[in-house]
Amino acid sequence: MDAANSLLKRYNPKLGVIRSWDNWEPDWQYVVIIDNLMNLELLVEATNLSGDSTFVKAAISHADKTIENHFRDDGSSYHVVSYDTLTGKPHLKETRQGFSDESAWARGQAWGLYGFTTMYNLTGKQRYLDKANEIAKFILNNTNLPKDLIPYWDYNSDKIPNTLRDASAAAITASALITLSDLTGNNIYLEAAKTIIQTLSKPNYKAKLGENGNFIIKHCVGSYPANSEVDVPLSYADYYYIEALMKLYH
Repeated sequence: MDAANSLLKRYNPKLGVIRSWDNWEPDWQYVVIIDNLMNLELLVEATNLSGDSTFVKAAISHADKTIENHFRDDGSSYHVVSYDTLTGKPHLKETRQGFSDESAWARGQAWGLYGFTTMYNLTGKQRYLDKANEIAKFILNNTNLPKDLIPYWDYNSDKIPNTLRDASAAAITASALITLSDLTGNNIYLEAAKTIIQTLSKPNYKAKLGENGNFIIKHCVGSYPANSEVDVPLSYADYYYIEALMKLYH
């Protein structure tokens, strides 16, 4: 409840979204990143615990605004949307950790898939399932997705196939697809998740005990454009890899 109340302080009822980053860029006003979808489960659970609907209403509003403003016609998403604090409308859309503003940053697509799958699971609202299916279709049918289903760090990188993969995006996607398969009965999602997990479990991605800084999964990309956390282990990869394993073999 403390965490949920703290998060709610970043919710703007006028704009209907939860602020992600502060204005460390001069042209930003009220910034929301696609990653923020991962926080909404906390707010829904806070309502379940307290009976106070304020939390879930904020979560639903944020999810709805994200559907409205973060996504392109092909099902891919922007990373960053800055809202005008006077009009409540987006004035800027960017992809800070991706190849370009109009590209599909791999982990961003994974956050979207996981976030809307979770919101459907928690609320039963059809629009969240529709969006999750749309994102899954974008990912799995993407012509730049390798056969082992570990995506390049950006689906639109100009260096494909001679560029880095992002195992963290793959792990998040796998965990989301298992849940989405359970919710829809679509076995294609389950088989794709199994392929990802099997690939991540091979020596090219799974580190030997005591190596890789004691992380499990290798070859992740934080922010390639910023040359930050490039081809390193990331906590996202380990967490969602383990979560996916638990879902598959519980």
